[in-house]
Amino acid sequence: MYCEKVPVAEIADAVGTPFYVYSYRTFERHFRVFNDAFKKIPHITCYSCKANESSAILRMTARFGGGADIVSGGELYKALHAGIPANRIVFSGAGKTGEELRSAIRAKILMINIESEGELQAVSRLARTLKRDVPVSIRVNPEIDPRTHPYITTGLKKNKFGVLWEDAQRLYREIKKERFLAPVGISSHIGSQILELTPFVEAVRSLKSMIRQLKGDGITVRMVDIGGGLGITYKDELPPHPEEYAGVMEKELEGMGLMLILEPGRVLVGNSGVFITKLLYIKKIPGKTFYIVDGAMNDLVRPAFYGAYHEIMPVKKGRGDTIKVDIVGPVCESGDFFAKDRPIASVKDGELLAVLGAGAYGFSMSSNYNARRRVAEVLVKDREFYVIRKRETLRDLTRGESVPPFLKA
Repeated sequence: MYCEKVPVAEIADAVGTPFYVYSYRTFERHFRVFNDAFKKIPHITCYSCKANESSAILRMTARFGGGADIVSGGELYKALHAGIPANRIVFSGAGKTGEELRSAIRAKILMINIESEGELQAVSRLARTLKRDVPVSIRVNPEIDPRTHPYITTGLKKNKFGVLWEDAQRLYREIKKERFLAPVGISSHIGSQILELTPFVEAVRSLKSMIRQLKGDGITVRMVDIGGGLGITYKDELPPHPEEYAGVMEKELEGMGLMLILEPGRVLVGNSGVFITKLLYIKKIPGKTFYIVDGAMNDLVRPAFYGAYHEIMPVKKGRGDTIKVDIVGPVCESGDFFAKDRPIASVKDGELLAVLGAGAYGFSMSSNYNARRRVAEVLVKDREFYVIRKRETLRDLTRGESVPPFLKA
């Protein structure tokens, strides 16, 4: 197995296992195909940092002319540090703190997506205190079922995100009265890993209706943020091509004079990355075979958290025979697995396995559970590879900790 023109085994020899490896050329192609699909519509492609906030990935996004969709003050810092212009950054999230809002206002970002009445009050207070004009939108919950995993739906009434339209309309009227707030947009995000276009069409039609009602109130917005959520292939899914997605958006928004804000994450980086792990032991019990690997749920939690499927294959081509196994890690949880009852080519102890489609929500959701060190990240470009995050050391596990004096005696 190669990443671009570099053998994956060569990287493993240099950095050890487990690790994440990303392809520069794949991410570049995904970004350009997605962004170019919308060339007929005024738009900004704001990469969703939460999918993978590696500084190298963010710097690539800046290089390709992208913006950022952020959900924390840390992501704001990393996006700006990577060179993404503030006027191409949108800030979403249900629980923005006062400190985070203050940083966003001072940075003069493109737009803050308001998600509750309490948040609007907090932004209003800060705007008056700082005497800064603050561009805002309301994230409206359109009550549309995206038909995806329940943990990654975000546009239903029962979800914590956004506000219902009847409340949003009232909040827009409040914004209009505020001296330092500018109602520049309206926003929506209905979920993630969406595999059909109908939910997106329903959402944008709902937003169009709301925009017309706002005009009746004397409020004209110039941006419509339809979030992200376009799915990718993990197994045998057939998600819409970005050009299909762009085609329906172009048709729906024709003649409205709106700037379209897009927040793709998974669709750009998901299949740009692979997680590499080493087989430690083969354990056999009656009716079951386990491949015990050195990677674990703390490194890639999606299978344990969502029951998510990732294709897994040997880095070195198999010998032809196939065996059905559970691929599990060392963490002391029965949920620590990458696959169950999975047919896979037979491999030996010490050989490498590749967990595909791991570029999104892989490292970004990793942890130090069981005092495991977070893994290395590697970026490949053509014939060269670069360690873009070093593997943590044992000393990193106690960084920032302290022991009270009474325990030192």
